[in-house]
Amino acid sequence: MGRFSETVLAVTIAAASIAGAGSVTSAVAASMIDEGREIALDRRKGNCMACHVIAGATLPGNIGPPLVAMKARFPDKAKLRAQIWDSSQINPRTLMPPFGRHGILTEDEIDKVVEFVHSL
Repeated sequence: MGRFSETVLAVTIAAASIAGAGSVTSAVAASMIDEGREIALDRRKGNCMACHVIAGATLPGNIGPPLVAMKARFPDKAKLRAQIWDSSQINPRTLMPPFGRHGILTEDEIDKVVEFVHSL
């Protein structure tokens, strides 16, 4: 095999690997979003719809802002996570429960809820 053929083969293999990794990554992200949605809508866990309007949720509340355009509102996911973990650090007068500080949700559950909310 000539040098040119070896280079073309190497580039083809690299491109296929990258494309395959992208589909695995997107599948993992979709799974996290789905799991985050379940947690967020679970009345014994996140119960986000008790205070927020969420597309597809039944009996939404109106205490908190609607969860729409979240990527625009929170381009930095770390700030969204901090808001969910303990919103009193940002707004001491908030009514939102400190899901992380009070141990309402685990760190893993918070990460999944962040993925879901950020996808809205």
